[in-house]
Amino acid sequence: MDARELVRSVKVLGTARGWRRVRAAWRRQRADATALPRRGRERARVPGHAQGAEERPGGGVVRFARSSLRVRVSVGGVVFCGWDGAEPEPSYALDRGCPGADPRAVLEPDKDGGWRVVSERVTVAVSRHGAVEIRTPGGLVLRRDLPPRWWDPVDGADAGPRWVQRSEVAADARFFGLGGRAAGPRLRGGSYRLWNTDPKAGFEPGDDPLYLCMPVLMVVADAGTHLVFHDNSWDGRVRLTEGEEGRGSGHDRRGGCELRMDGGPLRSWTVVGTPARVLRGWASLTGAPAVPPRWALGHHHARWGFGSSEEVRRIAAGYKQRGLPLSALHLDIDHLDGHRVFTVDTARFPDLPELAEELREDGVRLVSIVDPAVKAEPGNSVYDSGTAADAFVRDARGREVRGEVWPGESVYPDFTDPRVRKWWGGLYAERLAQGFSGMWHDMNEPVSFAAFGDPTLPRSARHALEGRGGDHREAHNVYALAMGRAGYEGLAELRPEERPFLFSRSGWAGMQRYGGSWSGDVASSWPGLRASLALVLGLGLSGVPYSGPDVGGFTGSPSPELYVRWFQLGAWLPLFRTHSANFAGRREPWEFGPEALEHARAALAGRERLLPYFVTLAYVAHRTGAPYVRPVWWSSPEDRALRDCEDAFLLGEGLLVAPVLEPGVTRRTVRLPRGLWYDTASGAAYRGPGQVTVDAPLSRIPVLARAGAVLPVTGEDGGVELEVWTPVAGRRGSGLVAAGTGDGWERGRLERFTSRMVDGRVVVERDGGGEPGYGVRVRGDAG
Repeated sequence: MDARELVRSVKVLGTARGWRRVRAAWRRQRADATALPRRGRERARVPGHAQGAEERPGGGVVRFARSSLRVRVSVGGVVFCGWDGAEPEPSYALDRGCPGADPRAVLEPDKDGGWRVVSERVTVAVSRHGAVEIRTPGGLVLRRDLPPRWWDPVDGADAGPRWVQRSEVAADARFFGLGGRAAGPRLRGGSYRLWNTDPKAGFEPGDDPLYLCMPVLMVVADAGTHLVFHDNSWDGRVRLTEGEEGRGSGHDRRGGCELRMDGGPLRSWTVVGTPARVLRGWASLTGAPAVPPRWALGHHHARWGFGSSEEVRRIAAGYKQRGLPLSALHLDIDHLDGHRVFTVDTARFPDLPELAEELREDGVRLVSIVDPAVKAEPGNSVYDSGTAADAFVRDARGREVRGEVWPGESVYPDFTDPRVRKWWGGLYAERLAQGFSGMWHDMNEPVSFAAFGDPTLPRSARHALEGRGGDHREAHNVYALAMGRAGYEGLAELRPEERPFLFSRSGWAGMQRYGGSWSGDVASSWPGLRASLALVLGLGLSGVPYSGPDVGGFTGSPSPELYVRWFQLGAWLPLFRTHSANFAGRREPWEFGPEALEHARAALAGRERLLPYFVTLAYVAHRTGAPYVRPVWWSSPEDRALRDCEDAFLLGEGLLVAPVLEPGVTRRTVRLPRGLWYDTASGAAYRGPGQVTVDAPLSRIPVLARAGAVLPVTGEDGGVELEVWTPVAGRRGSGLVAAGTGDGWERGRLERFTSRMVDGRVVVERDGGGEPGYGVRVRGDAG
């Protein structure tokens, strides 16, 4: 332990709490030292030579001298590979279990004593030594997994196997994903840890890991796009190596990925195709993204430290008096009684249900923070009922595991137990009775404050894991996912007429089924602003389309310029929320001067105008898995220059947004995908692919519309109208509109509209024929 770190932790929150952190750290360390098996001598193992194969649905099992490999191609072309008897289930990531096998997939001998599984969309070739190649139907190799290596304990030590899997990809390949990473969206060569972690307040691009780590990697290369998911929730590391091309010499150095895991199964899923097809396949495997209610797509305002009902009313009135749209206010831990979950400090918030009703009459919803830690205090109703239900995580000796969190000494519900999820879900009735419309899950990595070491539960802590039993080494990364399921299912049962609104700081593969995420405690700095965009893009490519940062950063006091640029970026992201710590500066737009206020007003007006488009993107994400916010290479992954573009993004198919991420910038370059693009402010037309320089005054950021795009927007009468950007003569444009939507469980319809030039004028038609049924406003001149 670093003595200086100990001194700092004692000073930060006062002597008593600081020493409790020391005690929590020592307690965790002691529990693991006594309960976890020590690693002694280990034996390295590789598969050996292929001995034969057995055909099974979707592929078969290839048997090696010291292991076996199960290859299974599903109906949608998704490939499962499992070593050493690993099967697709049990899995926290899969939505409805293992997808059906492709009945047309055939296992057949391959050259040099290997085997291959041939299907319509993909071919899997297994060499006689255990290397696995994923190939396109045309024979191009997208990925080559080298034979894996295990380290098994000897001398009877029951520590479980460690393993490493090395893979090769094309020299031109680019890496994306791995959940929420600050150093993205393109992931450079280096090491990335797979362990959900609270990095402490104020992270920037150099910090890793963060709160939401997933072994989900998207690889984009000239040969094609693929996503690989290693379905293993244990601690591990991914080391990426970027390739180098031989500049005509023919001696390319292939890119690589090395995955090391501390335990658990060696199994993976691979999806190939265009980026859109890849994420459609990923969503079909892990679940459709939840559709947030319409109000959740507006502007949210939060602060740790509102402090009282009067302060909340003051903030809401400030927005109303200035004519600024506001959809939701979020209450942080300071509204709770002694920071205890599912309680209210009635001295400072004596009339919470009445306050919620007042706000709702003005179109503003209340959202409550919910932390998993429960104060270990007899007389605390949540603790008492949880104790009666045997709901809390226990150690190897059967005692409640205790940690130090905001309420003080706390215990942790075991969300990997269905009984506990049911119990916890019922507790949200108290939040609904207080008038809250949505839930914000925090501190669910899970966190236990510690003076040193890992700020979480002992790795030896015991979990139900759906009845299989296991410890925190396996449960840690899926803890927040299981908490999200408990909350989502509880809210759906308690208020069946409304879709739940829930977002979470931590999670794992499949969390999109229950809601979205946000950045966590990003630093109030220009690098923090850049990290905000990286996180949203990376999460979208990992299957979580609804996310956003703390606008302005969490930790400090942004300058008016930084606040405005962050606010402008946030207005184009799915979750648009200002938020800050109680020790940081304010985040209300009027706190930054009259000029910043007017620029924020313009950004808010733009967001309100685009709400029908955001609603449509939410339904598109639910149906197809496509994120609202997409990298600029989304429709042109073969364009290498676009693959390296990290400072702009597509919003759906129709818009390209180029935020300002550096101080003092009033003009910036924008790299365009192919086609014709209009500057939505000036109307100027630019043809891609290529790079253009456009104005970026402090009053706005550059936004370009694709020629032919049909965008649903809010008209002057408050209804939906179609904004159509003039298509190029002889070419059609298109767009989708979500119709028949509400905040209930309505399925909603996605209607497609096309645009084309006829005799010099723009004609808009509904697919299947007929008039659009909406007002139409044409913009842009293709010249």
